[in-house]
Amino acid sequence: MIVKTPDPPYYTVVFTSVRTEIDEGYSEMNESLWLDAQKLPGFIGAEAFRDEDRFGVTVLYFKDLETIHEWSKYQKHLRAKEMGKQKWYSDYRVRIAKVEREYGME
Repeated sequence: MIVKTPDPPYYTVVFTSVRTEIDEGYSEMNESLWLDAQKLPGFIGAEAFRDEDRFGVTVLYFKDLETIHEWSKYQKHLRAKEMGKQKWYSDYRVRIAKVEREYGME
């Protein structure tokens, strides 16, 4: 589903990754983090996909950089980052950007 975002400006965190074959708690952590992110006042929503080659993209939308900073310091998120480096991902990139313009089908 396409996230309904506010009028720009707002911010996005784009997380691209390649999963390993190790699951060991990944699904549970992912679900828990999703529920927690929704509680942040500046969190707008997210879009995600993963293909059959384990390549995935998650785009998270936030109202401001302060919310992104708060999310980055969240203890469970920090644990997930460590587990990702150790087990769940063979490669990943995080990109943070300010959205200044948006258009599409209305």
